Amino acid sequence: MDDDRPDVLLTGLLFYDLVLTGLGGPPTPGEEIWTEGMGSSPGGIANLAVAAARLGLKTSLATVFGDDFYGAYCRDVLAGQEGVDLSLSRTANGWPTPVTVSLALPRAHDASPVHDRALITHGQEPPYSQDELLGEVPEARTALVHLEAEPRAWPAKAAANGTQIYADVGWDPTRQWSPDLLDQLSLCHAFLPNETEAMAYTRTDNAVAALDALAELVPVAVVTRGGAGAIAVDQTTGEHADVPAVDIDVLDPTGAGDVFGASFVAASLGGWPLEERLRFAVLAAGLSVRHHSGALAAPGWFGVDRWWRSVTDPGLRRAYAFLADRIPADPGPPPHHAPVTPPDPARRH
Repeated sequence: MDDDRPDVLLTGLLFYDLVLTGLGGPPTPGEEIWTEGMGSSPGGIANLAVAAARLGLKTSLATVFGDDFYGAYCRDVLAGQEGVDLSLSRTANGWPTPVTVSLALPRAHDASPVHDRALITHGQEPPYSQDELLGEVPEARTALVHLEAEPRAWPAKAAANGTQIYADVGWDPTRQWSPDLLDQLSLCHAFLPNETEAMAYTRTDNAVAALDALAELVPVAVVTRGGAGAIAVDQTTGEHADVPAVDIDVLDPTGAGDVFGASFVAASLGGWPLEERLRFAVLAAGLSVRHHSGALAAPGWFGVDRWWRSVTDPGLRRAYAFLADRIPADPGPPPHHAPVTPPDPARRH
């Protein structure tokens, strides 16, 4: 039965994230810098999983955990605290969970607020591929897929069994931005790149032109624009939307794009109009940057409800009036945010 399907199917690499904030700039060789803030959290694919679960979506995650402290901590948070289904995930003996240290930094031309980040990662290729983890690929209402130059087999299988594919894409370290990657959009219901990625892959020089090009390839095209908001086209309904970002102080931008994607999927599953979907995703992503780390910064319904109750600006009240009918009567408990020092899972019981 359809009711038994996960709302969201996810697979990808999981990290243990340690995020440092309050930096005036990166350290120079031989220099020691003391930071004003720190948080730890599951990261990578966990950003999407937690963001989706906190919006009430049944979330199934296929990933690999190392048999170390970091893997145990991430598994405990995802399954025990956030309610993510890990039945498709595996623990690999002797494989270290990847660890990323994220330095939240100001832009070079602006001492405040924080907008950029630098990452240092330790890790190894996981012993199981995404295709091995998913096997026959279970049915799901949607799947969030990160497109790569070399296509994986599982998205085609998921699309064939009726799963709607929502895709994003990352930075191309080769800077080739091969348009061949866009061939994979034939499997997708929606594509949600940022404007740099969208312009590079479509060989256009502005976000609107990139969106128009992508709208020819996929039913729902979205281009995120950071502090400028987001634009979108839904060819299935003929809707266009252009929404600004919400003015929010930035602590740590880690995972904001993942929160955007999960929130857009949640609103889409609810059948909302395109402008509402886009405003909701922009808002959720904006609320996430007020806290450390991507996964545990996701606001969920509690955070959205708290923000809505606090809004007094007439323009925002009008723009987000739809939330009065969308927020659940019970938005749930306050979410857990990234702790400075993670608890030892072995001592929690």
